[in-house]
Amino acid sequence: MTYEIGDIVKLKKKHPCGSFEWEILRVGADFRLKCLGCGHQIMIDRKTVEKNTKDLRKKA
Repeated sequence: MTYEIGDIVKLKKKHPCGSFEWEILRVGADFRLKCLGCGHQIMIDRKTVEKNTKDLRKKA
């Protein structure tokens, strides 16, 4: 899969707020993701994101 800024990623595990969907804010060796439920931002390594991705929606 190719990840781009602005894409929406659905991960296997949900965030404590209940949302499964994250917006990609930065792409590289690490990703910066923003939770679409509560707005919380995290930095996470590429390997973990690729392993836990369930669905990928491209930006409009």
